[in-house]
Amino acid sequence: MRKKERYEKITGWFSSNVPSAQSELRYDSPFHLLIAVILSAQCTDKRVNMYTPALFERFPDPQSLATASFEEVYGLIKSISFPNNKARHLIGMAQVLMRDFGGTVPSDPDDLVRMPGVGRKTANVIASVVYDKPVIAVDTHVFRVSRRLGLSDGKTVEAVEKELTRNIPPEQRPIAHHWLILHGRYVCTARKPHCDRCGLSGWCREYQEKMKSTEKETKNDIHI
Repeated sequence: MRKKERYEKITGWFSSNVPSAQSELRYDSPFHLLIAVILSAQCTDKRVNMYTPALFERFPDPQSLATASFEEVYGLIKSISFPNNKARHLIGMAQVLMRDFGGTVPSDPDDLVRMPGVGRKTANVIASVVYDKPVIAVDTHVFRVSRRLGLSDGKTVEAVEKELTRNIPPEQRPIAHHWLILHGRYVCTARKPHCDRCGLSGWCREYQEKMKSTEKETKNDIHI
């Protein structure tokens, strides 16, 4: 199957079957989404959602967080992975947000990555979710699923992002991140993908290769 056809089939399936995919992080403003995405690094959205309500109530805006103490922020997120680094990142992010952007979360990924704790993935999440920018955030789920399906052969996050961006229409890029991350979270899981209930198996490169290998082994057994 040509890669162009694989993209068309897979994005078509998602469009028909998952038309309203969105982030599972809970937030009430662009600033609070930025906080949640920073906290979600190497942590589940479910766990982040357990602790952000108190954090959001205490820090409703960048100014309040920019003047917070490390101890106060740490105390509210200490049960989330890497709380020391994330507490520093959150305070630093708010300080840069106030100093350089007047307290408004910028829409340009290049501006977003200037803030502590904000890498390329986080920047693209904010740009796409808040501002509907035609960018794709590649996390571990998106990276794994894209390679398994055969959407990309990229060996780095950057390479996969470039290939997805090149092959997915601009209007689909914001939702494509959610399609792939949710598929990786609940169906195409890391240790044991649930191929038996995957609607994409007919176009999945890894699944097709497994089927060919199984068929070959079966034929060999029959000949023996």
